[in-house]
Amino acid sequence: MMKRTRASIVLGLGFGDEGKGLCTDFLCQDAENTLVIRFNGGQQAGHNVVLSNGKRHVFSNFGSGTMRGVPTYWSSFCSFSPAYFWEEYQSLDCSVKFFLDRNSPVTTHYEVLYNRAIETSRGEKRHGSCGAGFGATIDRQTHTDLQFFTFELFDQHLLTSKLALIRAFYKSKINLETQFDFDDFDHEREDERFHEYVLNIKTLIDQGTVMLTTEEHVHRTHKWDHLIFEGAQGIMLDQQFGFKPHITKSNTTSQNAMEIIRRNFDDNLVEIEIFYVTRAYHTRHGAGPFIQSNSTLSLINNQEETNFFNDYQREFKISHLDIDLVNYALSCDLLFSKDIAKNLLVTCLDQFRSESIGIIESGELRFENYQKLKNLLHTPLKKCYYSFGNTAQTILMDININA
Repeated sequence: MMKRTRASIVLGLGFGDEGKGLCTDFLCQDAENTLVIRFNGGQQAGHNVVLSNGKRHVFSNFGSGTMRGVPTYWSSFCSFSPAYFWEEYQSLDCSVKFFLDRNSPVTTHYEVLYNRAIETSRGEKRHGSCGAGFGATIDRQTHTDLQFFTFELFDQHLLTSKLALIRAFYKSKINLETQFDFDDFDHEREDERFHEYVLNIKTLIDQGTVMLTTEEHVHRTHKWDHLIFEGAQGIMLDQQFGFKPHITKSNTTSQNAMEIIRRNFDDNLVEIEIFYVTRAYHTRHGAGPFIQSNSTLSLINNQEETNFFNDYQREFKISHLDIDLVNYALSCDLLFSKDIAKNLLVTCLDQFRSESIGIIESGELRFENYQKLKNLLHTPLKKCYYSFGNTAQTILMDININA
């Protein structure tokens, strides 16, 4: 009988920053013949991983199993930024194996410039942006004829031509739609830097560190035992289900992951599980509706929080856990994962002074033991896990899942 491939899908139930990097690293502990697949978003992700030896990294352009030697497949659902990729690669203190889909849309410095210019120009009416060019990339790729794929990066003539067309496109948009003058920026120097990033990545391809590939090739040429689909952002920011216009322009549910699985595996050859992740409280880093309850939410042990004020996302907001939002996120994903086994990971429990956490339900705040949270969900769970720190070793499984 043929061995079934295990497929684990990691999804955030909030507005991002739930602990998806921690969950992915946890699943990568048994790393033999494992592949991490990024299936949505792009370079704007920030997934914090801390190993038991103190080694740490915030992953944006690589899978969160990289420090354990687990390779990454960067799917065609994800934007690829040569600049962000190369800068992060240089900061990694470990070996890398990276499968880059040749059909991933490319983010240039012009998308980054436009993203930042338009968000700044909105003033108090900001939509919410990481300022990394992801949304602009998807818009250009989807709504114009200026498509730019990763395989085109390594044809020098084509690369130069694409950059010239994209520059002209954004000159018009920035001058018309923002408060900035496009010609105030040094585009010649930025083009040169972009070419340098591409040359550096070409060297990595020649060395075998990066492999330009396709989805089919990744799955047909290697028999992986465990595929870990690492989601980016949270379901509350999904382009279909989030609160517009404060969304990300990708599918943050299991939709893309399920598409990849169905395209490459027969049902009887894959065993799928979903790992939903939420902090024990809600957070939001970016513009959009969010009812804060900071006055009654006092955290400890959060000195290593990796989310800070920045010019585009602004302040990092926190609130007690709104169980209605959690159940809404679960119901959104149910459209794509009805018959799939589901697990829950609750993170950041070490940041509370007791076992009680604040729960908001129907607008009313009450305090419950954290182990009661699973009973408030409308989705049956296979297993429930709790994290009491920032490493995989602090994650414990609830042995009373049906209690």
